[in-house]
Amino acid sequence: MTLIWGGLSLGAIYAIVAIGYNIVFISSKTFNFAHAQLTMVGAFVAYTGLVTWDLPAVAVVPMAAIAVALVAAIEERIAIRPVGDMHNILVTTLGASILLDGIAQLTWGTQPLTVPFFGGDEAFTLLGGRAYPVELFLIALAVLLVVALGIYSRRSLTGLALLGMAEDREAALLRGVNVRRMAFMAFVAAGALAGFAGMFVGSKTFAVSTLGAALALKGFVVLAIGGFGSMPGTLVGGTLVGLAEAYASRYLGGEYANLAVFLILITVLMVRPAGLFVRTKERVV
Repeated sequence: MTLIWGGLSLGAIYAIVAIGYNIVFISSKTFNFAHAQLTMVGAFVAYTGLVTWDLPAVAVVPMAAIAVALVAAIEERIAIRPVGDMHNILVTTLGASILLDGIAQLTWGTQPLTVPFFGGDEAFTLLGGRAYPVELFLIALAVLLVVALGIYSRRSLTGLALLGMAEDREAALLRGVNVRRMAFMAFVAAGALAGFAGMFVGSKTFAVSTLGAALALKGFVVLAIGGFGSMPGTLVGGTLVGLAEAYASRYLGGEYANLAVFLILITVLMVRPAGLFVRTKERVV
């Protein structure tokens, strides 16, 4: 059971990153390669607030969210807004991710930094296994985010407008939706989420300059397994990836963890190329 708690918490981290990818993808049909790096910046900002400045957690949470939201806004204005072509946006956001990695190394160094968790760092027994408070918090956070965003997208005008943009951007524009403003706000909201989540991701993985690259790869795999645009798919994909990585590391060795994950990815894509929760649209020609 200890292995399951560890795998589920890792999967929750990947799912949270994939949720951020999805928010940007639904609103603008673009993929922000630098979103995982925004989560990394959130972990470093949380370390600065909690350890360097000795601030309480209630002050650091909004500080990390606002700081990373500002970074996301700058990225949108520089790396996305001036670029019209979707393929070029992939290149510019990849460049932004490399830039953020470099800035993090220059600012906070290359050594892993411990981000304390407000719930404590002592493991306890739960259902026959050992679990840490931050692991349960991350699992609960991923589930709550998917449920909350699912309700928000169907019960609010903003959520319905985003769904309309995801279906047909030009039709949404003709119905009076300011698609550029909505896409910008969704990008900033995804950044705020990355900053908020980064505080707790850092408590599980440490704040380190290589964190963004590691999360970007696994977050993309989770998105491909669940399906681009599917929020429930992020939970299922994250659970599969997290458990596969934990079990492969335990019984086969750490070098087989990535192999197990990509075997699952290839198997899923062979059966359902669009992902588990996205139905492929067929068109008669």
